[in-house]
Amino acid sequence: MVERNPEPTLGELFADLSRETTTLVRQEVELAKVELSAKASRVGKDVAFIGAGAAVAYAGFLAILAALIIVLANVLPWWIAALIVGIVVAGVGGFLVNKGIAELQRQNMAPQATIETVKDTAQWAKEQTQ
Repeated sequence: MVERNPEPTLGELFADLSRETTTLVRQEVELAKVELSAKASRVGKDVAFIGAGAAVAYAGFLAILAALIIVLANVLPWWIAALIVGIVVAGVGGFLVNKGIAELQRQNMAPQATIETVKDTAQWAKEQTQ
């Protein structure tokens, strides 16, 4: 009668290691996709603030230009109202642009959870081959 060795062979161990490594890599890629998708949606919101701020600032710039044209063409008191409106609109636009830029600068776009799990996976694989 042939005795069967209950411990797996070296080939079986490497096959298991290969399957588990492949599974881990797939899971890491999926985690990276999810994490980057979430960060991209936050960046999209911040970019929208920048776009809205730029549009409002442009409207303010046009109002200031209109006020300057009015001043040059007709020196009348109502130009002051157009100038005040232009300055206020431009200030709001500047605020929105600065808010969007500040939020973008605070974002860390590196997929932190993926980086940590890749480190853990590398450590695990290193331990398995020792």
